[in-house]
Amino acid sequence: MVRINRVHTGGGDGGETSLLDGSRVGKESIRVGLFGTIDELNSQIGVVRMEMSRMPGVTRFHRPDDAEEALQRVQNELFDIGGECACEPEMLPEQMVLIGMEECDRLIGEMDLWLEELDPLESFILPTGSAPVAFLHVSRTVARRAEREACILRESEGEGSVRSEVICYLNRISDWLFVMARWIAKNTGEEESLWTPLGKRK
Repeated sequence: MVRINRVHTGGGDGGETSLLDGSRVGKESIRVGLFGTIDELNSQIGVVRMEMSRMPGVTRFHRPDDAEEALQRVQNELFDIGGECACEPEMLPEQMVLIGMEECDRLIGEMDLWLEELDPLESFILPTGSAPVAFLHVSRTVARRAEREACILRESEGEGSVRSEVICYLNRISDWLFVMARWIAKNTGEEESLWTPLGKRK
């Protein structure tokens, strides 16, 4: 069990931070940037949950899960991934349970069910809408940045620097958030704002 009785330690005042295994690295490290972006994504999803709680009628999915439970589950999974990325894979504690393909595949299964209720896209969607929808679009873009940073880390430090399941999860969670944004718009009667190409805007 984690026990935190003090947040400020002064250990990072010189521009370094500790990884999960206790090793010290500069805060400009690619790895630090990656788990920092995953933390940012988690915080954005927290804003989505807050905004959804303010809107009657969007707190539940028709299937398969309660929306609040699904988002909370994803936040926990992102915390797991962020913790994993805060260390080189070979230095992870033996008792640490890692995200696997089961969690990745669950995201696909949920998306497929929600897509059954949605009309096919005939244009790109502008990232706007009600507060939950707009923040879901922000969240998916942060997820894409986290995915890019994971790929940069792998390119910089080699295949073993980040597990393929982590990159898979970050790829799928962005799509998951996008589909959720569309699902909420559909079920709250929002009109999606579609991109109009320049030639048709003139």
